[in-house]
Amino acid sequence: MPETALPAPARPADASASDLRVVRNRTFDEIAIGDTASLERTLTAEDIQLFAILSGDVNPQHLDPEFAASTRFHGVIAHGMLGGALISAVLGTRLPGPGTIYLAQTLKFLAPVRVGDRLRVSVRVIARDEAKKRLQLDCSCVNQDGVTTITGVAEVLAPTERIERPRSTLPEVRLTMGEAGLTRLLDHARPLGPLRVAVVHPCDEISLQGALDAHAAGLIEPVLVAPRARLQAVAQSAGLDISGFAIEDVPHSHAAAARAVQLAAQSKVQALMKGSLHTDELMGAVVAHDSGLRTKRRISHCYLMQSPAYPRPFIVTDAAVNIAPTLEEKADIVRNAIELAQAIGVAQPRVAILAAVETVNPDMPATLDAAALCKMADRGQISGGILDGPLAFDNAVSIAAARIKGIQSAVAGQADILVVPDLESGNMLAKQLEYLGGAASAGIVLGARVPIVLTSRADTRETRIASCALALLLAQHYQVSPP
Repeated sequence: MPETALPAPARPADASASDLRVVRNRTFDEIAIGDTASLERTLTAEDIQLFAILSGDVNPQHLDPEFAASTRFHGVIAHGMLGGALISAVLGTRLPGPGTIYLAQTLKFLAPVRVGDRLRVSVRVIARDEAKKRLQLDCSCVNQDGVTTITGVAEVLAPTERIERPRSTLPEVRLTMGEAGLTRLLDHARPLGPLRVAVVHPCDEISLQGALDAHAAGLIEPVLVAPRARLQAVAQSAGLDISGFAIEDVPHSHAAAARAVQLAAQSKVQALMKGSLHTDELMGAVVAHDSGLRTKRRISHCYLMQSPAYPRPFIVTDAAVNIAPTLEEKADIVRNAIELAQAIGVAQPRVAILAAVETVNPDMPATLDAAALCKMADRGQISGGILDGPLAFDNAVSIAAARIKGIQSAVAGQADILVVPDLESGNMLAKQLEYLGGAASAGIVLGARVPIVLTSRADTRETRIASCALALLLAQHYQVSPP
């Protein structure tokens, strides 16, 4: 005889609010065949990375976008057992809830789960064993398109006593890039051989040490352009050996900038690296009409960044040179960023033109510029990348956010380049990603005849080395395709 469904236990009037503060179970006697429970979860790249760390499953199908793109799934997919863990979460927190003991679980993996998928994870009671207080539950994971990705059957020992406890506060877990991104960049750049670089006025320990670190990493052959006596005093005070390096003796920082630019114009060095002088001093010498380094293209800055929360390195531009770029200047900023992406191996980068919203608004100039840049790309005025905009930041980096807003785009959720409206927004975005988001970064200036490493005094050793690696890759690219 089929069992009669039992009434659900009484719940407080403010149950929805209470659910945020407590976790409660349903005892065996309160559960009937047909009872259900579910949760929803949007999968992020960080979810996959955390699961890989916890499980030790570092299959490149789950972690390496380049490898994953070449597989039959055409991209990164989640570990199958990550979905199994979400089923466990429903059983352990909702039905039956706390006190449940897992006895058995079958799973069938029917479709891949990808970053940005919103999963509805559900369980439904299909059998009760009164004598043993056991339950069998159908389990499923269904994505936002209604596709069932996982099915299975769980067998559990249900609790017999009521449990209601305050929800535990989970410890904060933060992924950091460590030196993994730097290692990959160095592995890509170092085989090209060291680049001869004019290090401009490295008259403090930080900038001088940065040049020596890049030399030790096999990336540069530094030419130190600075007052010799001051340079030697800094080296002696810091315990640094500069006896094996070429020194261009100049009287002061302005002269150092002028001499370094001259060396680059004469092809005696292939890149410039900022030392302890002001950025304006160096860039003023670079953009002077008689510098020999100017090209037809606007000079701009790019950050190459890698964040634990995003599955691939990406470029932010311009965050350091152009304060309030015009449409024409933004076009060059985009062209420079595309060139950098190609130099590091992204053949056709996806370029997101950022604004506060994803629709064109005549009262918001950034949206008009974004639309114009995309039309310029359509007409061949900007080539080498796939452009889309305006895109709000969430739509540019989150497939889930783009889907929720109904944005159909080859760029949304998977941008390789983020083009900001102005320097202030770009600088704040880059620094927030670095200091609050744990992103690793490297910086480079493009648009001149040689790459320019433009680091800050606050930059880490890793950032300085990575920036020199970028300069090496870009200089190699310039040999094939001069700026």
